[in-house]
Amino acid sequence: MKQRADDAVMMQVVVEAPIERAFAVFTDNFGDIKPPEHNLLSVPVVETVLEPKVGGHIVDRGADGSECRWARILAFDPPDRLVFSWDISPEWQLEPDPARTSEVEVRFIAETPERTRVEVEHRNLERHGADWRDVRDGVADDDGWPLYLARYADYVRGGRQGAADAKNSL
Repeated sequence: MKQRADDAVMMQVVVEAPIERAFAVFTDNFGDIKPPEHNLLSVPVVETVLEPKVGGHIVDRGADGSECRWARILAFDPPDRLVFSWDISPEWQLEPDPARTSEVEVRFIAETPERTRVEVEHRNLERHGADWRDVRDGVADDDGWPLYLARYADYVRGGRQGAADAKNSL
């Protein structure tokens, strides 16, 4: 399910996993969920790490050892909630000014003991300035949050489908 408000993008997916596993797969394996071609470095990304603590970062590590810290962990509440900043500008470059970044909240809601609904809300997009709609449209696009959630759902299922097949499985 996809929803785009003027100032937020909201999406969800339901996975067949207990809430603790759903949270752990998302946070421990974020580097497998994030497409490697989503890259602000000048070299290929060899690893993406979500540091599991408030004050941590989401870090892309390049083939040459360079790093790009493109998000800050703002809340880490296992197994219910994760909030991180989106430190990427409308020009798809690193945004150094925290006042000009948006937030992504990921909520994990147990529907049954073996099924979890995962809701993503990308909000405060207007903080990106005059071109904030470009960020909204980019993260709402099929290659944005829908792709991440499809890859996540596939990972939870234990599959390794191609990105196009994973998008169609939502």
